[in-house]
Amino acid sequence: MNKKYRHNILAPYWAILFILLWGIGLSTLWVDYGTFWKGYLLDIAGPAWNYILFRGLFTFKADNKWTRFFSPNKTFFIFVFVCFSIELIQYFKLYDATYDPYDLLAYVSLLFPLYLIDSYNFKKDREIL
Repeated sequence: MNKKYRHNILAPYWAILFILLWGIGLSTLWVDYGTFWKGYLLDIAGPAWNYILFRGLFTFKADNKWTRFFSPNKTFFIFVFVCFSIELIQYFKLYDATYDPYDLLAYVSLLFPLYLIDSYNFKKDREIL
């Protein structure tokens, strides 16, 4: 199985997850199911949604400069750095927001499993070439 064929088989599943995460993230604006829903769900869904977006996992046209630059490792570490930086800025009260150490766990709770799955598929694709 060649790399493009393998990616094309998986792209619809990533697209479904992409749309699902988008819907879950937006639902926090209109539906209130309590503290976890309002406080952490967007922190879980947002970075994962953006990871899929930046990696181009949801599309058949993923072989371009953008997706070659954003390898799984680079994308994961950039997102972790940005998310943790946001919390650090909140900790030092550089803008009006509430620091919550559980946000750090929320950021990586779905991002890390996505990274592991993507890394595995990325390595499999490299073996094919």
